[in-house]
Amino acid sequence: MSYTAGILYPGYSAEDDYPTLERLLGDGIRLPLVHTLMREDAHRVDALLDIGSDDVLADGARQLLEHRVQSVIWACTSGSFVFGWRGAREQVEKLQAVTGLPTSSTSFAFVNAAAGLGLRRVAVAATYPDDVAAKFVEFLQAAGLEVVRLSSRGIITAAEVGTLERGEVLEFAAANDDDRADALLMPDTALHTAAWLSDLEDRLGKPVLTANQVSAWEALRLAGDRAVHDGLGTLFREGTGGERNASPE
Repeated sequence: MSYTAGILYPGYSAEDDYPTLERLLGDGIRLPLVHTLMREDAHRVDALLDIGSDDVLADGARQLLEHRVQSVIWACTSGSFVFGWRGAREQVEKLQAVTGLPTSSTSFAFVNAAAGLGLRRVAVAATYPDDVAAKFVEFLQAAGLEVVRLSSRGIITAAEVGTLERGEVLEFAAANDDDRADALLMPDTALHTAAWLSDLEDRLGKPVLTANQVSAWEALRLAGDRAVHDGLGTLFREGTGGERNASPE
């Protein structure tokens, strides 16, 4: 079987994770990517609301449909959770109305991945400023997850996040894990992680969920892929594809 899962990606920072993921996933998997408009590169609430606005996503989705994709994911965590649970759900519903295809976002990919692995308690190592990182925690809590530790690196731009190299990413993860956590979550699609997923899990000794990883997993799940894929962390090896029934209240 072959699967084509479409990626809507804001601006330019770690978009090369997707060709890496495509290569590691092997024959039969395609992850075509369209860059969406980023008027201002800033992990700031007002800028993020614009990055994830309906018109911006609709324009990108129409371009993505030219690639004959089977599913679509808005590959931006902060540009989805910043709307809150209800707003993020409405964002996906409006995007799906444009695509006519199974559609999701990275924020929901994180909670569905957690459900698929049976996670209950997580630590979060976010590259965002504190106020934005706190909104991700609120989103996870709305999904019924307990966040036992939150760490934020305070980086304003996606471009700067994209410059972090392997050693820095591994150190950031290790320094901000928590023994009480079932897994560590790293929620920025601007952060390169695709080539280092096994390294991250070997370093921590537990599942590590990263934004580009869960985005690809969610998009492929929605496209119908249920195969086990090695070399991409516990999620691609053991994730069942379940969805968490969460309250937006």
